[in-house]
Amino acid sequence: MADEFAKMGESLRAKTGKGLDDWVATARATGIAGHMALVNHLKSEHGLGHGYANMIVHAANASSSLSQDDDALVDASFGGAKAHWRSLYDQLVALVRGFGGDVELAPKKGYVSLRRKKQFALLMPSTKDRFDIGLALKGEEPVGKLELAGSWNAMVSHRIRINAGEEPGDDVTGWLRAAYDRAG
Repeated sequence: MADEFAKMGESLRAKTGKGLDDWVATARATGIAGHMALVNHLKSEHGLGHGYANMIVHAANASSSLSQDDDALVDASFGGAKAHWRSLYDQLVALVRGFGGDVELAPKKGYVSLRRKKQFALLMPSTKDRFDIGLALKGEEPVGKLELAGSWNAMVSHRIRINAGEEPGDDVTGWLRAAYDRAG
């Protein structure tokens, strides 16, 4: 998953000379609120393909649909020594929002719950050295990075630990998608 973002980000920079953060700033500066309106603007005014434009808009909207109180909770979760985890969080939110328009972010103190009809995942910068992804995948056998949550968090059945310096891996995309699909 992070590999997909990294590859797409590298390709975006190679094609346009600007990285994702630069494009996010450009998108936000337009003041265009609607997802497709902004995608279409980026395509028509900047010559981007649909995939790039959609990725940029998802990244730009990763936290902008939250209330000020919710924004404050997210910002507090990624303060200080945990600040470096914010880019991973933004990538994961953009990825999950790409699954469907029904994803709701519900920030709590210390983590963000991802909901559809019910919670299917949570994103948590646990320490400066570890980011945890909790998943509602009851009955799924642990494999690879996917482990049983145990007493870590009663709201989810499984957890994926990502240590500082590690990439989440493409399997994370599959597990997030499976949890999203089950919550529908």
